[in-house]
Amino acid sequence: MGMSKLSAAQATDFLSQAFPHTTIQVEELQSGHALITLQAGPTHLRPGGYISGPTQMAMADTAAYMVVMSMLGVTPMAVTSNLNIHFLRPCVGEAVQAVGTLLRIGKRSAVVRVDVRALGSEKQSSEVTVTYALPE
Repeated sequence: MGMSKLSAAQATDFLSQAFPHTTIQVEELQSGHALITLQAGPTHLRPGGYISGPTQMAMADTAAYMVVMSMLGVTPMAVTSNLNIHFLRPCVGEAVQAVGTLLRIGKRSAVVRVDVRALGSEKQSSEVTVTYALPE
């Protein structure tokens, strides 16, 4: 992995400006790789303390968005064209993390694999493949 087009701090700043309601933090950003975390609050949880499916999907989508930006720089108009998620086991914890890894990038699209799990867990909760349409 090489140098990212922007730093983790710059990526977090972009997210907080573009999406003022988000509390997602970009922890690591390298070319083709992103690690993000979210401290789960009441709006992210299902009964029993499970991190909800929509929260896991949002984490996967955001991780993929950050991977795209690691390659291209700030690209607000890159948009999700497909998100395929497999829920493998419950995601239980106070925080969730997502790790995105670039599989392929071309002129018109990028494909990213994302691993979602409760922070500190050795077991993956969700396996996600996200495709981003890139602006021309």
